[in-house]
Amino acid sequence: MRMTFRCDPRLADHLPRPFPARTALPDWLRAMPAKAHSDIHDREIRTVKQCPPFVDAMAHGVMIPLPCDVRVERGAFAWDWDIPEPATEGHPRAPLSFHPVAQFAGAPFANGQAALKFNSFWTIELEPGWSLFATHPVNRDELPFRLISGLVDADRFHDGGINFPAVWTQPDFAGVLPKGTPVVQCFAVPRAAPELVFEAFDDAHREAYSKVVGEVLAAPNVYRKHFRAKRGRLVT
Repeated sequence: MRMTFRCDPRLADHLPRPFPARTALPDWLRAMPAKAHSDIHDREIRTVKQCPPFVDAMAHGVMIPLPCDVRVERGAFAWDWDIPEPATEGHPRAPLSFHPVAQFAGAPFANGQAALKFNSFWTIELEPGWSLFATHPVNRDELPFRLISGLVDADRFHDGGINFPAVWTQPDFAGVLPKGTPVVQCFAVPRAAPELVFEAFDDAHREAYSKVVGEVLAAPNVYRKHFRAKRGRLVT
């Protein structure tokens, strides 16, 4: 499966490129201890740092980075980004624009303020039959915004930029959102609908269930050692 990113030729030397999510695991995850004391269990237990599904979700797909520093002062956004005039008509120059409040009327994530829109400086093309799922960077609640997820048929829509709306969640934030901050995590997903099949356990499945659950409860890292698939590295 190929993801093709394209940008305006005058901006090619000014834009940070999208990058594999596995290269952007946050510092807090790296610093997290592998084990911590649980008062409930009265012993050391493994933290989510040792949970492959937790980490694999964060490492999956591609991150779209913020293209420049953005200064934030309690809801006011500013930037100094000296880039050439794009060669492409209608192409944005600002890293951000905004959605009016009315576009989110009645949504549970609406906070009464205009939503951000992270402008796209890369078009994204996928192979036939695949769509682009764009969402908030997984498990990254420390970021001062919350991206609104979307699904784009990027095998068809690939000649225009995909913009990414987000709600700012820290109204008292004052500081800099630095260039390179991951603002969107993207996955290519097949568009074909799955066939849903429902069955009761037969004897073999019941025995297999008991065996697997018993192994998981008896020893650590059973999933990691025996079930976790090896993941290919993204090729650039």
